[in-house]
Amino acid sequence: MGALRTWLQLESAATISLQPSILIVSRQLAQSSNPNQLHHRHVSFSVNLQPPPPLTVTAVFSPMAQTNSSDVERDCVDRSVTEIVVVRHGETEWNAEKRIQGHLDIDLNDVGRQQAVAVSYICYLQKENLLATVVTRKCAILLEVAERLSGESKISAIYSSDLKRALETAETIASRCGGLQVIQDPNLRERHLGDLQGLVYSDAPRMKTKAYEALQSHGNDVEIPGGGESLNQLYKRCTDSLQAIGNKHRGERVVVVTHGGVIRELHRRASSGTGHRSQRILNVSVNVLHLSDPDKWVIKSWGDVSHLNGAGYLESGFGGDRTSG
Repeated sequence: MGALRTWLQLESAATISLQPSILIVSRQLAQSSNPNQLHHRHVSFSVNLQPPPPLTVTAVFSPMAQTNSSDVERDCVDRSVTEIVVVRHGETEWNAEKRIQGHLDIDLNDVGRQQAVAVSYICYLQKENLLATVVTRKCAILLEVAERLSGESKISAIYSSDLKRALETAETIASRCGGLQVIQDPNLRERHLGDLQGLVYSDAPRMKTKAYEALQSHGNDVEIPGGGESLNQLYKRCTDSLQAIGNKHRGERVVVVTHGGVIRELHRRASSGTGHRSQRILNVSVNVLHLSDPDKWVIKSWGDVSHLNGAGYLESGFGGDRTSG
């Protein structure tokens, strides 16, 4: 435990100290003048991105949200299965403003970049074979996100939408995975939302009534005026893309970084249309699918944000195919 104490200090105030700081735990603190010691709900975090001393310890974590798989199942990938870890991109300023993005190419904001770092730590800890025993949920936020994708099977490839908010998130993850090159796929883009793109969501019914009504329609073939896609058009391109990835990487684990609307359609495919569209797809939520021959999709876990909820981080995430992605 001596080596562990040099890296992870579990203090009486529930503090993780891994200096210097890079993780910010709330939008309100994103512009803090003293980022080396940030506090939120009496929890402080700082992260060292330099490799800590090597150690081997037992990992203890709380269960994943909405999971159907055991720890043993997650620790390896069957050769007949492709495990695809689908991650929504980090937050943008337009997400925070509840402004509709669609195909518009918006950068991550400061909070989104910190979220990307948090998700990238999954791969970093896996690469270094470094997991630590934790004693409370609040002390374990970064380690929980690390456990979320940890296992014997390393990440073989990282795919991303070519829109900047997804690509930057994916590149941050790749930087912790041995420098994997991110493979860009335009078919993983968000739904094109036509005349609604660029509008604040609450203004859409008044400013673009027909486009808003099309967005709210329950008809999967309804296209949004102004060059927007129908849900079935989005479904076809993104599920075809994921199936191709699954076929190429059988027996491997890959990461796909994409958008809220796309993730909803992937859920529709995997759940045979029985999924609930009302469920929000939060920024940097983690979703795991198993794809096997010939074209079987199984949801292993869905909408996991336990690595962020422990700190009250982005509780009001905004996104998805009926809003913005």
